[in-house]
Amino acid sequence: MAVVGVDFGSLHSKIGVARHRGIDIIVNEVSNRATPSLVSFGPKQRAIGEAAKTLETSNFRNTIGSLKRLVGRTVHDPEIEEVEKKFTHVNLVDVGGTLGAQVNYLGEQRTFTVTQLVGMYLGKLRDIAANELKTGVTDIVIAVPGWYTDIQRRAVLDAAQIAGLNVLRLINDTTAVALGYGITKSDLPEPENPRNVVFVDVGHSSTSVAVVAFSKGQLTVKSTAYERHVGGRDIDYALVQHFAAEFKTKYKIDVLSSPKAMFRLAAGCDRVKKVLSANAESPLNVESIMNDVDASSRLNRDEYEGLIAGVLDRLPLPMQQALTESGLSLEQIDAIELVGGGTRIPAVRAKIQSVFPGKALSTTLNQDEAAARGATFACAMLSPVFRVRDFSMHDITPYSIKVQWQPQPDDTDEDTELVVFPHGNPIPSTKVLTFYRRQPFDLEARYAEPAALPGGINPWIASFSAKNVAPDDKGDFTCVRVRTRLNVHGVMSFEQAFVEVEEEREDKNDAMQVDAPEGEAAPSKKKKVVKKKIEVPFVWGSSSLEASVLEKYKEQEAQMHAADKLVMDTEDRKNALEEYVYDTRARLDERYAPYVQAAEKEQLLAALQHAEDWLYSEEGEDANKSAYVERLDALKVLGDPITFRYREAEDRTRVVAQLRETINNYMAQATSGEERFAHIEEKDKQAIVEKCATVQKWLEDQLVRQTERPKDVEPVLTAAEMLKKKDEIIYFATPILTKPKPKPKVEPTAETPKSGTQTPNPNPEPAAEGATEGAKEGAKESAKEEPNGPSEMDVD
Repeated sequence: MAVVGVDFGSLHSKIGVARHRGIDIIVNEVSNRATPSLVSFGPKQRAIGEAAKTLETSNFRNTIGSLKRLVGRTVHDPEIEEVEKKFTHVNLVDVGGTLGAQVNYLGEQRTFTVTQLVGMYLGKLRDIAANELKTGVTDIVIAVPGWYTDIQRRAVLDAAQIAGLNVLRLINDTTAVALGYGITKSDLPEPENPRNVVFVDVGHSSTSVAVVAFSKGQLTVKSTAYERHVGGRDIDYALVQHFAAEFKTKYKIDVLSSPKAMFRLAAGCDRVKKVLSANAESPLNVESIMNDVDASSRLNRDEYEGLIAGVLDRLPLPMQQALTESGLSLEQIDAIELVGGGTRIPAVRAKIQSVFPGKALSTTLNQDEAAARGATFACAMLSPVFRVRDFSMHDITPYSIKVQWQPQPDDTDEDTELVVFPHGNPIPSTKVLTFYRRQPFDLEARYAEPAALPGGINPWIASFSAKNVAPDDKGDFTCVRVRTRLNVHGVMSFEQAFVEVEEEREDKNDAMQVDAPEGEAAPSKKKKVVKKKIEVPFVWGSSSLEASVLEKYKEQEAQMHAADKLVMDTEDRKNALEEYVYDTRARLDERYAPYVQAAEKEQLLAALQHAEDWLYSEEGEDANKSAYVERLDALKVLGDPITFRYREAEDRTRVVAQLRETINNYMAQATSGEERFAHIEEKDKQAIVEKCATVQKWLEDQLVRQTERPKDVEPVLTAAEMLKKKDEIIYFATPILTKPKPKPKVEPTAETPKSGTQTPNPNPEPAAEGATEGAKEGAKESAKEEPNGPSEMDVD
């Protein structure tokens, strides 16, 4: 069972695996530890991750990023229109009430929901992990933003199912970071005096803050706060706006009007941001940004910090909020841990320091991989395969959840809503709600404070409808209990509805009844009242995909995945054919020259030229896999005999040396007078000598014949034949030479008189000549084993 954790990022994602008694962050197909969060569509196939990154500029209309920001949203969300469209150039559309993208795929317009796109991307991460681990990957833990709502979390869970993954837990990214921090600590205090640590994560698109209390064997999240629009991309965008305005005046070009120019400028601004993190000044050079203009500029750190001041000013608020909600004072905070690439910027660190004056900012964790490591630890804790130190997590929900209902017709004063899971409620958590009803009723779960949600997110969570509810036997209200749960993923569900009724049962624990005297009534048995649960049928719905839709998406993903693999295999066969044409043609005039006849060379060169012409024809450009395989096989029929002669000539000297060494070795052992071979009969030794001599004569004869044979014809002596002869000698001689020595015979050492009386022998015979000490000891041991038996032999 593979143990895999994923940090699902806005710019890129990291994959962690548990192995070698630790956590490793694995690399993708181009040996990068971070895989770009991109999906691109082309005329022949999809490109995901690194392959999509290479197409981001040239195929920007069909390349979708920011999947983490788009999942679970609708096209009408104000945040999508006002914020996210600045960072994507794909046509975002409505697909069945959820956000989707319209792209050109396989030569036609197609629409995919963002949930499907995330499923495609998770499938790529699954394949990377499976390729690294050499096994299938199904169970996974995914780190997601703590500010994700129920709809967004369910969308990620649906996407994982589309990719064929079983999510053991959706873990909040700051909680994952805290787990990776705490589970390896051996010096955590007792629960009465916990260590309080603030985690500040400034990522690519958002900032998260969590205050966590650590004690032996556990962590408790005390508070969380978020700023969803402060991150690396917001800083990049501020620089893009600055340089675009400068270039409009300086070069008379409008960078913002060209998506390709914006991509090039954004890449340059990202480099400037990194340089200014360690230097006072940085140049900006963008070749051929647009209209064949090479743009250049410079920026110093003071100017840079002035440009991003608006972004930085929003940074302290979530830290102050988290500290306030934790109920801790600044003096009670023991450490400030920074993670996320944004915390490398000096101006960002200065803002964080301003909120925690006098506290040292620590970077003991890997700033880019801490969440992935924590998610992998969480997966290992849930896996039966790995043994992990006992460590419990107590997470909380960032939003209040309420349940509301319609009042009963005859009770206008009835409350119509109840906050079931308040802000900061532990995760997981179960609550039982009690309703008094005479008829079926409906419930609806919603977020209690819609203003606290990401802009435009629907506050609706789930609906519930209880069936077959009627008055009790007396015509009064029926008490219906509804069990709700906030599970480890942070999503809410309605688990059960039931009615409790009381009934009398015989008390099985009552003392044994005594039989009554004849003519008297038997004493009555004691009874007890027990409560029995009667299930109330109900239906409920959430934002999760319906089973039929989910199956359809799974089938589509499987088909696209198979089509991608076929295209890749076809491209591999095409490349193999092209490589064979060029390599073989070059070698015919070089290393293969002595081994090819003129007629063979002419025929092969003509076939190679024909294959090359076909490859670059219209037919060869878009041929199927079998066509490339067929043509490559046809060329190998002509080229393999030549390659065979060359390889035989190259290997002959080495294999001949191996065979001669084997012959000499076994012949030397068979003719040696060593004591370890003294027990082997001479006829067996002679058989080995004759076998070696026969093979040696065969070898010398074949070598003479091969020397007289031209190099451009088939060899008479092949490496395979010589290796076979080598094995023949080994299999023939080894059983003979390794035959064990026979056990030495034990000679009699005493006599017994005819009368059978046991008397000592006055003239004991000496031990047989040649008897070994081992044999003597063996005789002694035999006597010891039978103390009551005869110690001497009977003599006639």
